[in-house]
Amino acid sequence: MARARPITLSVLIPCYNEAATIDRTLDAVLALGDQIISDGITLQIVAVDDASKDATFERLTARAEASAGRMLVARHPENRGKGSAIQTARDHATGDIAIIQDADLEYVPSDIPAVIKPILDGHADAVVGTRFGSGSHRVLYFWHRMGNGGLTLMSNMFTNLNLTDMEVGYKAFTGRTLKAMHLTNPRFGIEPEIVARLAQMGARIYEVPISYHGRTYEEGKKITWKDGVAAFFHILSARFSSSKQQKLPPE
Repeated sequence: MARARPITLSVLIPCYNEAATIDRTLDAVLALGDQIISDGITLQIVAVDDASKDATFERLTARAEASAGRMLVARHPENRGKGSAIQTARDHATGDIAIIQDADLEYVPSDIPAVIKPILDGHADAVVGTRFGSGSHRVLYFWHRMGNGGLTLMSNMFTNLNLTDMEVGYKAFTGRTLKAMHLTNPRFGIEPEIVARLAQMGARIYEVPISYHGRTYEEGKKITWKDGVAAFFHILSARFSSSKQQKLPPE
């Protein structure tokens, strides 16, 4: 059903050395844009290249030139991390709704309509995906699953939320929620920081099952056990810097 007022969806894509997958990711996102336009939703893609050493930036630039204004590209002069790329993308996003889309297709854009639906329906200020619901997922690493479960439990203890997958990459927000978050973490610690800030600002949070097509390290997966250990301290840091986060302002 067409909506009374046009809505813009900003898809934020942090990129680092993803020349092998970025075209397929953009194809899937743009196909989604063609699909949802019938619902009165227009698409804005904001891709940030985090100083890739391969041809990622060149591919992004070429695609932006052919996107008829639907895609904007920014680039970091040096590698800063996923968190910094998301924050740069946020600075350029103008959508009523925004969602983070990894460039490696571990998360499939066809899930985006389901993820943003609670926001469109007026029920949520933010939506967090979960890889442990009814969506299909690739079977990979046991210790990754155990580590994720432990970090999610710890995050929930500090935020008083009952999420099942705090570290998931698919997180969506209303535009005002995204802009209001006090985000500082430059790397993978952005995931627990986002969840902590949403809790501290009193956002209405929903969780939606998603599909997950994880990669092996041989296929280019970047997160390691060191990031898991660091996440422990990021959770503590976000908790004890809660005074820096203001409550979500009224509409």
